[in-house]
Amino acid sequence: MQHSFTPHITVATVVTREFRGHTQYLMVEERCKDSNLLVFNQPAGHVEAHESLVDAACRETLEETAYQVEITALIGHSRYEAANGSTYFRTTFAADLAIYHDDAILDEDIHKVHWLSYAEIIALSARMRSPLVIKSINRHRDGQIYPLSVIY
Repeated sequence: MQHSFTPHITVATVVTREFRGHTQYLMVEERCKDSNLLVFNQPAGHVEAHESLVDAACRETLEETAYQVEITALIGHSRYEAANGSTYFRTTFAADLAIYHDDAILDEDIHKVHWLSYAEIIALSARMRSPLVIKSINRHRDGQIYPLSVIY
């Protein structure tokens, strides 16, 4: 008997800014539908039909943070099996800030948008949506980024 396997295709962005001499990361505090707990994540979400990975990453970042971004590099691809049994294939990008839309209405699951230091993120590690959040930040911090031309 064959089992059905329908992976979820998702994207995320690692967005940084310099603030008072320190790097901060754009993070969202969101309500997890499975547990109803507030967890932390990069701006992230599902790819919609007929949407490129880059377009999905820009759209999700805008919908969750009100920041329009420019995707600058690929950080990597990851596979994650969640506690609910779902499998996620996640593509994570580096992005630069472009425009803040102060009139934007954020996705209903977003509780708050934060700019956090690396130390603050590590201190909150037990509240991350998945282990991919910190892994993606660490890849970015280690310079493990690739040109967008590797995606076609």
